[in-house]
Amino acid sequence: MGASMTMQKGTNVPVAAQAVRVELGWQTAPGTPDVDASALLLLGSGKVRDDADFVFYNQPAHASGAVRHEGKRTDGGAATDTLAVDLARVESAIDRVVLVASADGGTFGRVSGLYVRLMDASSGAELARFDSSDATVETAFILGELYRRQGAWKFRAVGQGYDSGLEGLATDFGISVDEPQQPQAPQAPQQPQPPHPDTRVAAAPPPPPYAQQPQPTLAAPMAPPIPPAPPAPQPVRLTKVTLTKEAPSVSLAKQGGTSGAMRVNLNWEVHKQFKGWGSKLGRAVANHSDLDLDLCALYELTDGRKGVVQALGNAFGSLNQPPFIHLDGDDRTGAVASGENLTINLDQKARLRRVLIFVTIYEGARSFADLHATVTLQPQNGAPIDFSLDECTVPSTVCALALITNTGSDLTVQREARYLVPQRGVSPQRTIDQAYGWGMNWTPGRK
Repeated sequence: MGASMTMQKGTNVPVAAQAVRVELGWQTAPGTPDVDASALLLLGSGKVRDDADFVFYNQPAHASGAVRHEGKRTDGGAATDTLAVDLARVESAIDRVVLVASADGGTFGRVSGLYVRLMDASSGAELARFDSSDATVETAFILGELYRRQGAWKFRAVGQGYDSGLEGLATDFGISVDEPQQPQAPQAPQQPQPPHPDTRVAAAPPPPPYAQQPQPTLAAPMAPPIPPAPPAPQPVRLTKVTLTKEAPSVSLAKQGGTSGAMRVNLNWEVHKQFKGWGSKLGRAVANHSDLDLDLCALYELTDGRKGVVQALGNAFGSLNQPPFIHLDGDDRTGAVASGENLTINLDQKARLRRVLIFVTIYEGARSFADLHATVTLQPQNGAPIDFSLDECTVPSTVCALALITNTGSDLTVQREARYLVPQRGVSPQRTIDQAYGWGMNWTPGRK
C-alpha cells in the first residue's frame, strides 16, 4: 500500500504486509480510564476454540506465535498499547483476528482521541487508521478486525461497543472468565463437597478390618481402578492491580500469587522531546543512546543472610537455591518485550524476609529525569501488579521501586517509586542500603 488512510466505520482495506503491528492509542488526562488492547482469534463460527485464543495483558502470547501483546507506552499526554500480528503464522483454522479495546476504571465516553492503526511490522509504514469518536457508556470496543478473503488478508474498521466490559465481550466469543471471589459467610455443607481442583485430594479412609473384606475370586475379578478425570481448564483471569500513591500496597495472596515464579519487569523510554534544554537535568539525558539501567534487588532471608542480586559483579542470584531470586540478563533498550527482568521463586516465599527491588543508572545519563518507566510484577498464578514511576525532579541515579515483605502468612508488595540522590563519593547501592537499613558492606565492582 502507498499512503495510509483514515477509515470510516464498516470499510475495509487489503493488507499486503506479512506481519503487522496494531497500535491502540488515546489521550491521557486526570480522570481518564486506563485502556487495554487485546485480540481474539476466531473460527468461521465466530467463536474461539478455547481460552488460549484470547491474547491480552494476562495471557500475552498465542501458542502459535501469531499474536503477541507487546505492552504500553506513554509519551506526554499520549498513550499506546500494541499488539504484534504475524499473519503468516495465523493457523489455517482461524478465520479472523478481532482487535479489542477495553476501559479499566470508567467508560470510553471519558477517553478522548481513541484510535487504532495498522502498521507494516518491517517498514513501520502506516497501512490504515480508524478513529473512534462516538463513545458514551461503552467499556469495551471491537475497533477492527483482520480477516481472510480468498487467501488474502484484509482489515475492517468495526467500532462496535459493549457496556459489559472486557469480561462481557470475551464471554460473547466463548471465553470462560474467572469470577472475582466474594467473601461469604461459612455454611454447613449439606452434602460432601468434591475437592477443589487446586487442592490435593485427601487420602481415602482406611479399609475395614481384613476379616470383613470380601475376598476376590477367579469368577469375580476386581475391576481395574477408574483413572481420574483430567483437571478442568482454569478460566482466564481478567483482574489486574495498579499501585498508586493513594493505594500503594497489595497482598500477593489476595491476588492468587502464592506459588510459582514471579517475574519482575522494568521497561522504559526516554522522553523524545526534551522540554528542559536549559536545565542540567535536560542535558543529562539528551544523549541517551547508551543509556544502561540495571534492575537490582536487595534481599534478606529469614535465616538472617543478606545480599544483592545485580549485574554488577555478576551477582545474578539463583532461583532454586538461596536467595531464590534470579536476574535474567542485562538489557539496554528498555523495550517492553524485553526490558530488565528478574524472577522470584514464590515457592520459597517462607524463606524470604524482605526484598527491595531497585534500579540504578549504570551509564548514559546522570539522572532519571525525562525517563518514563513502568514496573510490572507478574506472578505465575495471579493477577499482574503494575505501577509507573513519577516524574523525577532531582539529580537521582538510584530509585527504589518496590518493597516485598513477609508478614508471616503472606507477602505484601509496596510501591516505593522513591528517587534517591547519592552523596558525593557514595555509590547508588550504598545509598539505597542506608535509606532502608540493610546494613551491608560494599566494595567497588564492575560488569
